[in-house]
Amino acid sequence: MIHRLSMTATPFVVAAALSAVPFTHGNLARAESPEQGVAATTEAEQGGNLDRRINVLVDRGIEFLRTRGQNENGAFSGETGAAVTGLCVRAILEHRPAAVNNDPVVKKSLEFLESKIQPDGGIYETGSRYRNYETSSAVLALVAASEAAGDAGDGHRKYDSILRRAEMFLKEIQWDEGEGVTPSDTAYGGAGYGSHSRPDLSNTSFLVEALHELGNDAEDEAIQKALNFVARTQNLSPPEGAAAGNDTAHGEKIGDGGFYYTPAAGGESKAGEEVNGGLRSYGSMTYAGLKSMIYAGLTPEDPRVEAALGFIRKNYSLEKNPGMGPQGLFYYYHTFAKALDVAGLEVVDAEGGKVHDWRVELVDTLESLQQQDGSWVNRDSDRWMEGDRQLVTAYCLLALSHAKSDASR
Repeated sequence: MIHRLSMTATPFVVAAALSAVPFTHGNLARAESPEQGVAATTEAEQGGNLDRRINVLVDRGIEFLRTRGQNENGAFSGETGAAVTGLCVRAILEHRPAAVNNDPVVKKSLEFLESKIQPDGGIYETGSRYRNYETSSAVLALVAASEAAGDAGDGHRKYDSILRRAEMFLKEIQWDEGEGVTPSDTAYGGAGYGSHSRPDLSNTSFLVEALHELGNDAEDEAIQKALNFVARTQNLSPPEGAAAGNDTAHGEKIGDGGFYYTPAAGGESKAGEEVNGGLRSYGSMTYAGLKSMIYAGLTPEDPRVEAALGFIRKNYSLEKNPGMGPQGLFYYYHTFAKALDVAGLEVVDAEGGKVHDWRVELVDTLESLQQQDGSWVNRDSDRWMEGDRQLVTAYCLLALSHAKSDASR
């Protein structure tokens, strides 16, 4: 199966970091009385109903990609080279792994991704400014395709050699000693766009996820380097004894535990600055930061994680990308679902005492936003390519894959 932090692999599922309500994730819920047995049955029925609703949305979304989203060359978008296509393929295979063998649309897109393999092992358009983003997205697709296709019969899986070379490429372009960057530099451990002279949290979170999917554990050197960068994007003073933290001037200016875009080259938040020069936290980067910290092995008791969860409790929303309004809203849904799922959290006990069943609320939201043709699109802001139906549909399908019950995965 696709690499995930499972119930037994992460302490998040047994920690009530967000909720005073005991978690009932997977086999942690046991019927010890008739009343509990009825509750468990009701919960299973509710999960089944939610899965059925998800399946309807997914069927329509995939049908859009299959019949109206793909270009003649197998790409799902003419923008950002292999990136959107990689995300679309991953999104389809999350729900329909058998498509790797029996769907000509998926086959054509995989061939498109293979056509973008470069001599250096990266998977990107020649001359691309998005080498990390493209390669990381392609890796997500090819890992899913490889695992869905299974063993080729000789102990190897299809794409093994391609993925090994892509891993080496991603580690090579990470900002570290190879680029003359030392651990004290705010760019250290990050990844970014080729057109900019600095890395950013969005690219770095894609890098970390790709490395995780490739089988690298939390102790992997590149993932630990990335943690240095990720921690510097958090609005939090360095915790005592922590090896990685925000040691820049911005760390203590806001202190709300959320995350911003980059600490490098003076720092930037897409949500702007406070009067004191602090870089404002916003939702999508906070979930990207939380997810990356989990992949890097941080636990719920870690003050950096506690602070991130505190920001989430105070700013829980499915109506907006907190701090950004409608901008990047569907990217936000994608990171929101993935981070909460990876953390093993069933509910979010938001500030004010309201307990949110985030899966149900996410499905309610995406159900209301799906277009007649089965796609999703950001009608309020096309910033960051959210006017691209293929990309936004991929975000939603990926988000829905993390809203499913364990039994349906």
